[in-house]
Amino acid sequence: MAQRQRVENVTIENTRIMFRNFAGAESQFNAKGKRNFAVPLDPEIATKMIEDGWNVKQLRPREEGDQPQDYVQVEVSYKQRPPRIVMITSRGRTALGEDEIDILDYVDIKEGGVDLILNPSFWEVNGKSGIKAYLKSIFITINEDELDLKYADVPEAPSSAASAREYTPED
Repeated sequence: MAQRQRVENVTIENTRIMFRNFAGAESQFNAKGKRNFAVPLDPEIATKMIEDGWNVKQLRPREEGDQPQDYVQVEVSYKQRPPRIVMITSRGRTALGEDEIDILDYVDIKEGGVDLILNPSFWEVNGKSGIKAYLKSIFITINEDELDLKYADVPEAPSSAASAREYTPED
């Protein structure tokens, strides 16, 4: 049995996220219902996380002469303690619940606009062990286009199609 040591949460600021699957869509690389994404790691953070036993992976370089990119796969789970997921726009902060986070698969995230905390979870299977990254909290700043900004102060109306059909402008 592997020696379990106390591993602290890891906070990463001003980053980006890759391979987004907040909806938990089934794919060649993902089982249906498994919500996750990946976070690129600076070499110093990657080295420390590897020393602590985190499951750090590497992307092959795109261009000859480039260095491989270290990253960690992050699980988004609501089974034990739900993660805190907050979207930041010019209007303020919006906390997203489990039924809303799939929107993050499509939004335009500001470069360096992600701050997050990873919660370590020790695992051991068939004599192998390591630390899996679970999302504790994430703040994602959205890139808004000129129309989002222009109409930011206009209150939102009910979004159902039925209410739109019932609306008749007064003359």
